[in-house]
Amino acid sequence: MNLGTLIVVIVIGIAAGALSGLVGIGGGIVIVPLLVMFLGFSQQTAQGTTLAMLSFPVSFVGAYTYWQKGMVDWKIAILLCLGFVVGGYFGSKYAVSVSPYLLKKIFAVLLIVIAVKFLFFDKK
Repeated sequence: MNLGTLIVVIVIGIAAGALSGLVGIGGGIVIVPLLVMFLGFSQQTAQGTTLAMLSFPVSFVGAYTYWQKGMVDWKIAILLCLGFVVGGYFGSKYAVSVSPYLLKKIFAVLLIVIAVKFLFFDKK
């Protein structure tokens, strides 16, 4: 890994970490597209790398800060975790079997749907 790549990876990590702490996003919405755009990763490699990065120690720091303020529902978090493990297994099995082109389109549509919902259909 050359110095330029190292700097890009560190900046992506800092940006994703800051956004994760601020609004609860980071992996899929920030890191995956940036790895594809700036480091030339395939969609699958970007997704796999991001999933590998999202381990307990990484997310614990942010969750701990929220927990200190009484803003974590551990029962829900544990249930989500169990579902995430099952869904992550089956989702990754599918993702590695489809073309990067189709996977990028699925990813883009998901981001658009979320953006439209937040922009136009959120009542709070």
